[in-house]
Amino acid sequence: MTTFIFDVLSDLQKQAIDISNTTFILPSKRAGLFLKHQIPKVVGKTIFSPEIISIEEFVGNLSGLKTITNTELLFNFYTTYCELTPEKQRDSFETFSKWAQILLQDFNEVDRYLIPQERIFNYLGAIKEIESDHWSIDENKTDFIKNYISFWNKLYLYYQNYTQLLIKNNIGYQGLIYREAVNNFETYLQENPNKQHVFLGFNALNTAEETLIQQLLQLNQAKIYWDTEETFINVKNHDAGLFINQHKKNWKYFRDNPFNWIQNNYTQSKNISLYAVPKNIGQAKYVGNILETLQKDNTNLENTAVVLGDENLLIPVLNALPESLKELNITMGFPLKSIPLASLFENLFHLHKNTTSDFYYKEVIKILSHQFIKPLFYADDKDYASKIIETIDGNNIIFLNKERLIEITDSKFNHLINLLFSNWQNNPTNALNNCTALIHLIKNHLNTNKTDNTLGLEYLFRFNELFNELTRLNTNYSHIKDISALYSVYKELLSSNTLDFQGEPLQGLQVMGMLESRVLDFETVIITSVNEGVLPSGKTNNSFIPFDVRIENKLPTYKEKDAVYTYHFYHLLHRAKNVYILYNTEQDVLTGGERSRLITQLELENIHGLKHQVVAPYVPVIPKNITVIKKNEALLNEIFKVAEAGFSPSSLTNYMRNPIDFYYQKILKIKEHNDVEETVAANTLGTVVHNTLEDFYKPLINQFLSVEIIQNLKKNIDERVTFHFKNEYKEGDISKGKNLIIYEIAKRYVSNFLDLELNALKTGDNIKIIAIEADNKVEINIPELKKPIKLTGKVDRVDECNGILRIIDYKTGKVEQNQVEIVNWDDLNTDYKKYSKSFQVLCYAYMMTKTQPLKFPIEAGIISFKNLSAGFLKFATKPSPGSRKKDSLITEDTLKAFSIQLKNLILEICNPEVDFTEKEV
Repeated sequence: MTTFIFDVLSDLQKQAIDISNTTFILPSKRAGLFLKHQIPKVVGKTIFSPEIISIEEFVGNLSGLKTITNTELLFNFYTTYCELTPEKQRDSFETFSKWAQILLQDFNEVDRYLIPQERIFNYLGAIKEIESDHWSIDENKTDFIKNYISFWNKLYLYYQNYTQLLIKNNIGYQGLIYREAVNNFETYLQENPNKQHVFLGFNALNTAEETLIQQLLQLNQAKIYWDTEETFINVKNHDAGLFINQHKKNWKYFRDNPFNWIQNNYTQSKNISLYAVPKNIGQAKYVGNILETLQKDNTNLENTAVVLGDENLLIPVLNALPESLKELNITMGFPLKSIPLASLFENLFHLHKNTTSDFYYKEVIKILSHQFIKPLFYADDKDYASKIIETIDGNNIIFLNKERLIEITDSKFNHLINLLFSNWQNNPTNALNNCTALIHLIKNHLNTNKTDNTLGLEYLFRFNELFNELTRLNTNYSHIKDISALYSVYKELLSSNTLDFQGEPLQGLQVMGMLESRVLDFETVIITSVNEGVLPSGKTNNSFIPFDVRIENKLPTYKEKDAVYTYHFYHLLHRAKNVYILYNTEQDVLTGGERSRLITQLELENIHGLKHQVVAPYVPVIPKNITVIKKNEALLNEIFKVAEAGFSPSSLTNYMRNPIDFYYQKILKIKEHNDVEETVAANTLGTVVHNTLEDFYKPLINQFLSVEIIQNLKKNIDERVTFHFKNEYKEGDISKGKNLIIYEIAKRYVSNFLDLELNALKTGDNIKIIAIEADNKVEINIPELKKPIKLTGKVDRVDECNGILRIIDYKTGKVEQNQVEIVNWDDLNTDYKKYSKSFQVLCYAYMMTKTQPLKFPIEAGIISFKNLSAGFLKFATKPSPGSRKKDSLITEDTLKAFSIQLKNLILEICNPEVDFTEKEV
């Protein structure tokens, strides 16, 4: 395959043009690299390299102005804006930057297309004045309307003063550089009367470019080569030929001179495959599959390009490339905002955006856990970052300040904590100093670390450059007044900065954006994201200049922008032999799943046979892996250690619920992580209520309750509940919000329970407290097991009511009567949801009978604080599920029947043949 560049060089060679003394001007720097690579293949001898420059470099040389970043352009514009706008009407820099970016784009276009500035800006002002007349019939316009009209009438003044400031400083934006280049063109011609220029690969040209090129052509100091096709030139209204047709028709030069070139490569045989792929990540994955197939078919990947319609796909595509791919060249940089260090400064800005000195614990933990910060808190083989996080979790600290952090850690970390958590006081200088110092601190740590930290140091270097630029802008212009404005500028700089990839640009697979493909030709092309709204981008017109005014002044609209991308798309197909076009079938956040009109156009042309395939991602049926832990001798020894220490009723019901949970908690001793309770957790509420009732009733053991005793207890509810909340909830705040409500609920639970007790006493019940939080530890005899087995547990309350002993378990959750009833004893160990409450209360009763002689019958049950109106929910047996006949008295026979089920359960736990098998909960 011969490329466009090769053909141009060959034509120049035939015409005996001295290539060494020719200036080649191309649409991009990248195309120049390929041109330089092709020259030796055509010339075949050693020559001096010609001057090869991009069009931007060419006009830059003509203008004498230096291009600066968009951010610095914005700062310069704000200087002009402040000079021309009264302070009362002046926007802050942050507000200004939101609309000024759009206005700068309009300035840029007006200059690139050499539109008379005064005419268009005064025209805009007149339009806005007419519009404002429709807002209010009253002739006396409000201050708001007056300011609005004043702004539009000042546009030309803003433009004039702004461009004068830039030219005075020998800097400029692209449009101004183009206009100045046209103004200085005569000088350039006088200095270079015989210089020859070759323009190649251009398509859409602005008025300034057209003016420069046409003048050089008329003076026979230039040649121009168009990379286009007969198909696009001869077909009416084909967007791929829109601009070149206009040039061919309108330029005087082509009335007497040949039009180089209209070729016929597009109609040659091509393999074009269309792939409908769900989601962007699906496209990235499928690019990897295509490349893997191409490698197996021994396709030359040096002549293959992956062109990303949506450049956000770069990272997913890089992750999807086959591991066997040895050589790769990426024309786009890695976005600086995507590297790990960016998240650190994002978190710091988020933390310090408020002027308060108290920080939300999650924001603090994010910073302490960051991969660049956590290693800084290692000292003496201790991880102090984890210590801070554990302290926050253990003490329920929702908000904390720098002083509290210093208190938790060692004094050697005071400087680091000051850098991270000293309040920026809404002062940009403080923020920049702290961020720069932090970068140097991390750099020193990485330098002293013996492992390879090259990439980390590169990240730091780029962010050091970014913060140096922010410091320079802040010092030179003084427009950044607060952290919010600084963050806005930081985000702007971050989004425009990239980390360049290193590689050999002319070897291996090429991964590029659509604009980087200009002038270049490849045999195999893979194009992604060929969807409406991406290729082409559609009706996006971010401008203050209305559509009709743009048409009147021959400024480009979305139609011309679409035509530019249509040309690039078809250009990729010109000389390619194998083309893979991928598009997204699913609706994403901003773009729909509609395929591009360019695909429809390919189908309607009917020049090439298109192979269309819907790619459904392979979604394997992943079987549910049930965790099974085989019991070996070592595991059995651990089980018997637990048995010797004592099985609690809750651990046994936990086994009933899911044996794997029992294994993790009792055998492996794995505890759940205690997260910070922003809102009081249910178990904390339960503990507070239990502990409060324990305080009230423990002094009353072996006493009969009276109305007077209970009424006295009610007076202490506030004090005891508050005490236990502080004890359990640590430094958590219960003074407001949901926590205050839960605190009041806890008091209400205790109060309602005491009211229940009062009602019972008033209706004639005699209640004697026997035990409160009674510890029980009993050994039970299971002949099949040769080792001792113990049960252990704490009974919330044991009392005697009207001569019958009651064993009571408190539950702060809701329990119904049917949850403590049983029909068939064999079901007791099998259904956790139905019978776990019954099992627990019977277990407590069983242990009580083993520790002390009891007078049967007895009662056992639950008091549910969410169902206090039901009173004491007694365990009961029933002859059948629907029967109303219940026996709530527990006899020796009842406990004998229970002991059989209890021993069966323990035997199952200790049985070496029965594995710990996970249940679906």
